[in-house]
Amino acid sequence: MHKTKSENYFKRAKQLMPGGVNSPVRSFSAVGGAPLFIARAKGPYLHDEDGNRYVDFVASWGPLILGHSHPNVIKALKTASALGTSYGAPCKAEIDLASIVTGSFKSIDMVRMTNSGTEATMSAVRLARGYTGRDYIVKFEGCYHGHADYLLVKAGSGATTFGHPSSPGVPKSFTSKTLLAKYNDLDSVKKLFNKYGDQIAAIILEPVAGNMGVVTPEKGFLKGLRSITNKYKSLLIFDEVITGFRLSKGGAQQIFGVYPDLTCLGKIIGGGLPVGAYGGKKAIMKHIAPDGPVYQAGTLSGNPLAMAAGIATLKELANVSVYKKLEKTTVNFVGEINEIIKKLGINANINQIGSMFTLFFNSGKVCDYETALCSDTKIFSRFFKNLLSAGIMFPPSQFESVFISTAHTEKELNFALNSIHKALKDL
Repeated sequence: MHKTKSENYFKRAKQLMPGGVNSPVRSFSAVGGAPLFIARAKGPYLHDEDGNRYVDFVASWGPLILGHSHPNVIKALKTASALGTSYGAPCKAEIDLASIVTGSFKSIDMVRMTNSGTEATMSAVRLARGYTGRDYIVKFEGCYHGHADYLLVKAGSGATTFGHPSSPGVPKSFTSKTLLAKYNDLDSVKKLFNKYGDQIAAIILEPVAGNMGVVTPEKGFLKGLRSITNKYKSLLIFDEVITGFRLSKGGAQQIFGVYPDLTCLGKIIGGGLPVGAYGGKKAIMKHIAPDGPVYQAGTLSGNPLAMAAGIATLKELANVSVYKKLEKTTVNFVGEINEIIKKLGINANINQIGSMFTLFFNSGKVCDYETALCSDTKIFSRFFKNLLSAGIMFPPSQFESVFISTAHTEKELNFALNSIHKALKDL
């Protein structure tokens, strides 16, 4: 049987890179088969090396809220690259992006740029420990905060996809100060604080989980966490790497009206280029070097290309009507899928907020890590392959979010709905 270019490239890649990829979920291991090797992308479409076109609902795992190769982002990148790709010194674009971020998030007075979401969360936790003088942190089962050693404890995302909630190579001593709580369960948090309260530096969580699939906070959960941290003088860290500028101009915290001490950002603020950031009130951020003793650095932090792409993207999102339109489009799209599920009598349900959603092959409500793991990953694999063969790219994992972009028009969405109907029917 004739092999595709993607299959041939993957065979070669596996000789040169672990699993043939530079990030695990890309390998299609959770769904089977060889991953697509992408040649180019434009608007809502991906084009693979074999010339096949796909309507893309992965959006580079969230950053491309404007779709691929948005003309204003490309223009900004061309202008910036002509002036140099990296300076190793301050540039005005860093100030401009920082100004947009601090002007958008009520809880952020100052921001420090990094190169990835992992760097942002890792640095925020270090800052929380340095600021409070405490060692323990609380994280939630199924929330993924990058691959820092002490955060790889029952993490979501790829760690869930591949059945390895924690990773070999992480000494037990590195995670001995990481306390696990259950998402949407305040009692589990209270028990930890009753025992370790005066030793806990911070709680870190995704205010809307996106790495065990989309799981939204139940009423009072976030406010309860804010109340607990205030009581024990611990910090509250929101990991908004996915939700920042995705759900609203001010992220999930603006929607729920609960404001953390530190916020971690990434993805959208780089417009498709590698980026991360963390920020908060001046009293806390002033503890970072060179102003304070908490050390964190990065050679390419504030890279002029990433700053330019981020600025161009956030300027497009300055009009709040963009978010209203995206949410309306997503609500309608999800509503149509729910009708298909109901009509076909399939055990599945959808969690959705803003322009994010996950279709869980699960007969019950998904409200935490435990219920997410009840999903039928084998059926999801078949569904994914059915969609892919029809020209639709969904995330190759049951435990990820689908993303709608401003580039998805009625044409692409109707095509996708017809394909989803057939893909579900063929199950």
